[in-house]
Parts: sequence; C-alpha cells; structure tokens
Amino acid sequence: MQFYVAILLIAVGNHAVSADEHQHQYKDGEEVVLWMNTVGPYHNRQETYTYFSLPFCKGPKQSISHYHETLGEALQGVELEFSGLEIEFLKDVPQKQYCEVELTEKVYKAFVYAIRNHYWYQMYIDDLPVWGIVGEVDSSGGKEVDYYIWTLKKLDIGHNGNQIVDVNLTSDAKVKLVLGEKISFTYQVHWKASKMAFTRRYEKYLDPSFFQHRIHWFSIFNSFMMVIFLVGLVSMILMRTLRKDYARYNRDDDLDDMERDLGDEYGWKQVHGDVFRPVGNTIMLSSLVGSGYHCITVTFFVILFVIFGHLYTERGSILSTVIFVYAATSPVNGYFGGSLYARQGGKLWIKQMLCGALLMPSMVSGLALCINFIAIYYHASRAIPFTSVLVVIAICLFIILPLSLIGTIVGRNVAGQPDNPCRVNTVPRPIPEKKWFMEPPVIVLLGGILPFGSIFIEMYFIFTSFWAYKIYYVYGFMLLVFFILVVVTVCVTIVCTYFLLNSEDYRWQWTSFLSAGSAAFYVYLYSFYYYFFKTKMYGLFQTAFYFGYMALFSLALGVMCGTVGYVGTSLFVRKIYSTVKID
Repeated sequence: MQFYVAILLIAVGNHAVSADEHQHQYKDGEEVVLWMNTVGPYHNRQETYTYFSLPFCKGPKQSISHYHETLGEALQGVELEFSGLEIEFLKDVPQKQYCEVELTEKVYKAFVYAIRNHYWYQMYIDDLPVWGIVGEVDSSGGKEVDYYIWTLKKLDIGHNGNQIVDVNLTSDAKVKLVLGEKISFTYQVHWKASKMAFTRRYEKYLDPSFFQHRIHWFSIFNSFMMVIFLVGLVSMILMRTLRKDYARYNRDDDLDDMERDLGDEYGWKQVHGDVFRPVGNTIMLSSLVGSGYHCITVTFFVILFVIFGHLYTERGSILSTVIFVYAATSPVNGYFGGSLYARQGGKLWIKQMLCGALLMPSMVSGLALCINFIAIYYHASRAIPFTSVLVVIAICLFIILPLSLIGTIVGRNVAGQPDNPCRVNTVPRPIPEKKWFMEPPVIVLLGGILPFGSIFIEMYFIFTSFWAYKIYYVYGFMLLVFFILVVVTVCVTIVCTYFLLNSEDYRWQWTSFLSAGSAAFYVYLYSFYYYFFKTKMYGLFQTAFYFGYMALFSLALGVMCGTVGYVGTSLFVRKIYSTVKID
C-alpha cells in the first residue's frame, strides 16, 4: 500500500519544494524568475502554443532554479520556459534591451499572422499570471494595413515585506513591422511597496461582478424553489395515489377467488413477480452505477477541497486533486458496482470489476488521445507528453485496479446478497400495450428536462470560466446546485418510474438510469448554443477540443445523474412493494 501511495504522490506532484517561487518568500537581491508560458489566438483559449514558437528572443541569462512540473500542469498544457530576463527582488531595472530580432520573411510572416489573429501571451512571476498582447493592426491608412508589435515590457511588481503580492504588465514602445529591419526588445522593472495581504493577492483576478451578479443569486433561488415545489408535488401525488392503490389492493385481497377473477385488476402490483427480475446487460448497468457513485464522491470531495483550500489560485492544482481523489476513492466504485452485480445474480465478477474500474478512465483516455493527435499536428502546447501518458497508465494499473478489486470483494461479501421484498416469477409477464407517451424511450427523453432546467444557469457560469477568460471561484454555489440537481433528479425519476410501473411495464431499472442521465443530453445540446452564440471560437483544433471535452463532461454528468436516479428509484420501488400483501 505504501508503494501505491508513493507512486500517486510522485505522479500528482508535491508543491512543498525548496524553490523560492514555491515558498513565495525572497531575500533582498534574490532571483525572481519570469516564466513565459503560452501564446495563442484570443478567441480560442485552448489553442495555445509555446511562447517561443513565435520568433521571440530570450534574454541573456541562462542559469535558473529548477522548475517542478506537476501532472496537472502537464495535462493542462502549461509550458513554462525561462524568459532569460534578469530580475532581482527589490531591485529596479531601468529600460534595458535584452535581445534583437531581424525581420526575415519567415519571422515577418509569423508576427503578422499572430497580430492579425489577435495573439496574446501569458507569463508567470511567483505563480501570479500576467497577460500581454503581441501587437495590433492599424487600418486607418485606407486599403494599406500596417502591423505593429509591442517591444517594451514594463513590469510593476508590488511587495509586502519579503513576499510578492501584485504584478502588472504594461506593453509599450509600439514598432511597425517592416521586412528586413531589426527590432529591439526591452524590459523595465519597478518595485513598489503594497499593503495587500499575501493571502488576498489573487483576488484581483476574480470577477465578483460577474459570478455574484443578481442573476446568479436569482437562478439559485429559482432552482431552490423548484426543489421545494417538486418535493411537495411528488410527495402529495404519490402519497394520495399510493394510498388509493393500497386501499384498492387491500380491498381486492378481501375478495374470494371468483370475485377477484371477475374484477378488473390493474396497476403496479400486477408486476410484483417481475419488477425485481435481473436486468439485461447487468455488467454495464452495475459498472455505470459504480462509476456514478465514484464520480459523485470525487465531485463532492474536490469541491470541498477547493472551497477550503482555494486550489484555483495554483496552476494545475484542481486537476491534480481530481486525479488524486479519483485514484484514492476507487474502492467506492468497486464496492457499489460489485455489490449491485452480485445482487443481480451475476457470476462474472472479475469482468465486471475490470469494466467498472476502467470505464471512465478509458472514456477519458480515448477522447483525450483523439484530441491529442490534433494537438500534435498543430504543435500545440495542449499535446500531452508521453511521460504523462505513462504516469496515467501507471495510476490506472497500480492504484485504481487494485483498490477497485478490494472494493469489489468487500461489496460482494457485505452487500451482495439479494434482499428483494418479492420473489421473481420463472416466466416473464407479457408487457401490455400502452399510450405512446408511456413508452420507455419517451420517458427517457422527457426525464432530463427538469434536472437540466435546475442547473442550466450555473452551466453558463461554468462554461464561461472554462472556455473564456474567467476564473471560477464560487464553488459554494456549485455545491448547492449539485445538491439541488440530486433532489430534482430523484423526484422526477421516481414520478417517471411510478407511471411506468402503473402501466404494468416492469423495465424500470434501465429506464430510471437513462431518464435521469438524459439531463446530460440537454447539457450537450446547450453546449452547441453556447459555442455558436456566446463565443467566437474558430478552427479545427479549438472546435474539436470544445466539443470533445464537452462530450466528456456531459457523459460524466449523465453517469452521475443516472446513478442518482437509479438509486432513488430503487429505494422507492423496494418501499412500495414491501408494504403490500403479495400472495
């Protein structure tokens, strides 16, 4: 076990290293590193390239402290390269030339293409991000268009004691691009004292006016009222309806056999001998439910860690935390998936365990691999390094699989015994004809509308933070919306299942899972609307990246919602069939 934990800690990355940029404390005159990260078109946030893929030049300084890259940074396309600029703590630097570039035809075309497509770049000083624009287009001269590049980087760095608390970049010294000429790049550093506390230095990057807007609060309140309405409506309808059903069934029990045969029996009691029949494709259902439990656990703990640890302030920290928590909580997947498979009477438990443990990692890896080929073709920084792929494979083989095996064994022995309140008939009961809107496919499509309606406003804020230039930090809102989604999904799925059973159709297990999971279908449809009407993305790489990862997000959300709906419906079905007299 210690071996597995050691591999995971090494893979995810340990931030507690000895470099000053990680301790965030400096002595007078100590080296402060300016890292150049990525460059890319402004409207395509994920289409990024290494900073020096454009013909920028480096400063003269060569030796620096070693940079420790984490797995989360590697997977997110962070490509930090030393700028070569000499910056020392509390030492101002007057305007100083650090390199020169000759505008050959190749260099000229590269800069013109970048300026025409609104390329921007990102830098880091002491883990604080700084953004700048490559240049600008001047079309005021009529048909002739001039291209200008910013050659001076003015860095204003605020410090509180021995810590850096603020960094601002001003681009200046605009120079026209002329083929064959030489361009000198300069930089300037100014240090200033600041009263800002180190713990609050990241607040300038947040946008309270956007995330805490009244619309956001109103959407939360609206969703909360929807929950109250749905819970009350479901409780009232089901209690009144079930009370009538129980009264009718108890009245039927008092009749003799002749009267019962002549009576008109109908409703959910008639399928008591089939409602707990093992479902088709048991391995897939139990694997999906186990993965759903796993994803719900990971989501809950990661949101808590982000709320209390402010992980959004560090590069790659959230993704590293997701990987760590997902691997550490793998027994949850094995326990719930394995126990459900055992209760369904499954015998191929090793096959189920492998399917459950590798279901989500294989979907993520398969989709990421396809997008990775496009990133490699574009030479983008989003291309995942081969070493990171090996680390992910090692985590799956040496951590996730063994822990899932342990969870499966425990689940089969602790909660794997069937405890159905009704026995299952040998011969399946024929399913009678019913209205078209009571068919399972229709119920599946309609079941996800209300759950999606309870979260679609929050989806806008989440999409904007990921696909635009916002930093999502209101994870308390996200946790509240997550609970609202769970309650709405359970209520809607129970109602759908009641109508299905009342029409004497006992195929409730897959129907409950898919009807709850269909909320993800509407989320994916909404992603199309967001792409075409809320963004200005373009190009094959950004489009593939957007729709690929939105499909992955929707699949994970669908698995979670499906699991919530299935579990809530399962408890409901067991409850109603355990309280009626069955001959």
